[in-house]
Amino acid sequence: MSHQVNIQRMTLAGDTPGDADFRRWAIAGLSESKFPAEVTIRVVGKRESRKLNRQYRGKNHPTNVLSFPSDLPMDLVRTLADEGANAPLGDLVLCAPVVVAEAAEQKKSAADHWAHMVVHGVLHLQGFDHQVAREAQLMERREIEILSTLGVSDPYQ
Repeated sequence: MSHQVNIQRMTLAGDTPGDADFRRWAIAGLSESKFPAEVTIRVVGKRESRKLNRQYRGKNHPTNVLSFPSDLPMDLVRTLADEGANAPLGDLVLCAPVVVAEAAEQKKSAADHWAHMVVHGVLHLQGFDHQVAREAQLMERREIEILSTLGVSDPYQ
């Protein structure tokens, strides 16, 4: 199965991973997908992140990652998969300055934190959530498993 990952860079911020890393992390997060999926990763600055976070979550500050799942009906997704096409799973918006600052605050490598945010976002696109404790435990356990395949240690330690 071949997934497609599109990268959009909307900021000149340094310390952002290369496209190959973003693709590798997203594809790892899609390891349980039952169909070939397409994901877009958009790397932005604080202004765009704040605007989207305010518009969609009612929070007036930039945030590390926002996930925007596709609203395609599941029967259309199945049809696309049956025809061998990649079904649009959704979009991730990653705020470069926030991710880099969080990595420094948490004393983690920037690359490991970027990988975590991509995997976290891709899991959201697949329906995982962390609003309820039981769901959060399931999502965190899955993140840890996927990240370990990428050589990234448990981000919750």
